[in-house]
Amino acid sequence: MVSNFHGKIISKRTNSSFHYPVPTPKYPIATHHFTSHFRFGLSLSLCIFIFIFIASKLQDMSSLGRRGIHFVHKLNAANVPADLLEKGQSRVIDASLTLIRERAKLKGELVRALGGSVASTSLLGVPLGHNSSFLQGPAFAPPRIREAIWCGSTNSATEEGKELKDPRVLTDVGDVPVQEIRDCGVDDDRLMNVISDSVKLVMEEAPLRPLVLGGDHSISYPVVRAVSEKLGGPVDILHLDAHPDIYHSFEGNKYSHASSFARIMEGGYARRLLQVGLRSITTEGREQGKRFGVEQFEMRTFSRDREFLENLKLGEGVKGVYISIDVDSLDPAFAPGVSHIEPGGLSFRDVLNILHNLQGNVVAADVVEFNPQRDTVDGMTAMVAAKLVRELTAKISKL
Repeated sequence: MVSNFHGKIISKRTNSSFHYPVPTPKYPIATHHFTSHFRFGLSLSLCIFIFIFIASKLQDMSSLGRRGIHFVHKLNAANVPADLLEKGQSRVIDASLTLIRERAKLKGELVRALGGSVASTSLLGVPLGHNSSFLQGPAFAPPRIREAIWCGSTNSATEEGKELKDPRVLTDVGDVPVQEIRDCGVDDDRLMNVISDSVKLVMEEAPLRPLVLGGDHSISYPVVRAVSEKLGGPVDILHLDAHPDIYHSFEGNKYSHASSFARIMEGGYARRLLQVGLRSITTEGREQGKRFGVEQFEMRTFSRDREFLENLKLGEGVKGVYISIDVDSLDPAFAPGVSHIEPGGLSFRDVLNILHNLQGNVVAADVVEFNPQRDTVDGMTAMVAAKLVRELTAKISKL
């Protein structure tokens, strides 16, 4: 039995109902006015509290990326010897890599002990956001994606039926401690090497294959570099994005999230680079694409290109296929929680059709540019990113 607002008791089983008398308030109008004012005051107070809380958090987050730089400036001002600082940084880096190594080793041993796995996906978080040209919120994405992967609102099976709770399908080696390393004043040259080394540590534990959770898109360069170097040759790359991210050096930053694929192509780490979902591309983006022989597919011609893109065959003659998915490749109707909102993008099913139908040996992948600070209250984009991770896991793992 349940009662509704009007005092009607409803039986859940029979759907029948009967009324019981509801006492009439002595001062109904005054009571209504008091309740309305009370609710308004409570709502206003709650809104003010939420605004102050969010503002303080955003201020904390905006200063997080600069913490390491300020720390080093203080040390330099205090005339701390450079070799002392470098040795300390090296110890932090070694400790960080040791943690990734031991976790990857443990997960690899577990998968091998269970047997029957040819390839097994292993999550590696890279919470890096300081190379973003606009907002740095992607640095906070990996834990939100993990939370959504295991959210109780859905089950743990992929669309083709692989079970994520099976360690032979999916394991997790944790995060590269990016902010802790930067807090020690480590520059981006060394940080990129740490990311590459972390990816290689995962790949050393066969049959583990890395699925990297960003982070902004700058992480794709060290990840692809590591995959190519570890496998001993170039890969084919399927890159889904609203932007080509192929500037030579965006705003003077060679490691900018808008320059990652220029570094990849310069390094010879990819034979073919297919960029799908483009709808914010400048003259330099097109010229760089021609320079590197990139196959660029813009949304304005997607209806014409759809059949080709939904029947891709990649990786033959090279070391495999790498997939990089920028969440803003999706139309913001599907994924509003991104730093760069570009209307007119791919539908979620468009992306899944491309992934599901792709023929090729997927050796690694990344999901980047989810910005939790711009997501909806109910975490809609986190769930979208988690679903991408699920389906990429199914594509990578082989039992």
